Amino acid sequence: QVQLVESGGGLVQPGGSLRLSCAASGSIFSIYAMGWYRQAPGKQRALVATIISRGSTNYADSVKGRFTISRDNAKNTVYLQMNSLKPEDTAVYYCNANLRVTMSQTNNRDYWGKGTLVTVSS
Repeated sequence: QVQLVESGGGLVQPGGSLRLSCAASGSIFSIYAMGWYRQAPGKQRALVATIISRGSTNYADSVKGRFTISRDNAKNTVYLQMNSLKPEDTAVYYCNANLRVTMSQTNNRDYWGKGTLVTVSS
């Protein structure tokens, strides 16, 4: 089975920084993309940033210039460096991976971690 485990969340003051990590484990043939989504209180889950295997990245407008997503393909790990954090960044951050378990699998599937809480407050 494929498992995604997030880490690095916590309480930080406005303007501070956190680095989230997500490691994918299990039987994985290839990972096309990994990303981070977040769900703030009272809101639906929304995209934060994604990165594909070739390295191209995509960011939500609200985090551009502050967050940086990176990926270690050999370790099946994705990171999210969060700088200049704002109270509105407070949310549960979920790791996502779009991958194939076997070479014969025709379509990629999405897998999700259980989330890590980021609280930005003074």
